[in-house]
Amino acid sequence: MLEDRRAEAADRVIVALDCDRTEAVALAHKLAGKARWVKVGMTLFYAEGPSIVDYFRSQGFKVFLDLKLFDIPHQVRGAAASAVATGADILSIHGLGGADMVQAARAGADSCDRDVEPRVIAITVLTSMSQGTLETIGVGEPLTDEVKRLATLACTNGADGVVCSPNEAAMLRELLGPDALIVTPGVRPTGAALGDQSRVATPAGAIKAGASHLVVGRPITAADDPVATFDAIVDEVAEAL
Repeated sequence: MLEDRRAEAADRVIVALDCDRTEAVALAHKLAGKARWVKVGMTLFYAEGPSIVDYFRSQGFKVFLDLKLFDIPHQVRGAAASAVATGADILSIHGLGGADMVQAARAGADSCDRDVEPRVIAITVLTSMSQGTLETIGVGEPLTDEVKRLATLACTNGADGVVCSPNEAAMLRELLGPDALIVTPGVRPTGAALGDQSRVATPAGAIKAGASHLVVGRPITAADDPVATFDAIVDEVAEAL
């Protein structure tokens, strides 16, 4: 039973490889056989292109392609189709693009002939942002209301779920139901540096709040022993399940 929980826990942790190819490949090799997911973000994808997704898939990883697509619907439809064609299992878009853009992303993702249906998730409010940050860009409503509004818009227009901070996970789990993907960056083990994150929680806290997947980057990738750190996070998640 414990091994089953650890296997499920490992499938909930997405390791963010926000670094160059050499470092990303070295980390992936260390975590092979343990981690199930890696995140390829803009830093790595813009440097290496679609081949980097294919590489990690060939090594047995599932890939969250975190490109945060945000443009006119026509462009996003084409970009989503191209992104999913790389082999990505999850693709992120910005909920701020509106209903038509979310629908276009869904249509683009669905246009690819894949054995496994790609999942599209929408960014609500970036985990580095605070209430004060929202006010500086003209969003005067409470941060949690903005998160709920964008989550509802995205998931009623074809998104499979959302990206939010752990602080909003419980609220969105209740709002979106049991099947929605709720992917939470801003996960920091106890004692870890916050970096540029402002709305954070521990791995256990995020899981208990309703997150389906945790994105963990620097606490693992910058650790002296990334494998031991990953194992400790998986153990914590398994206890929380």
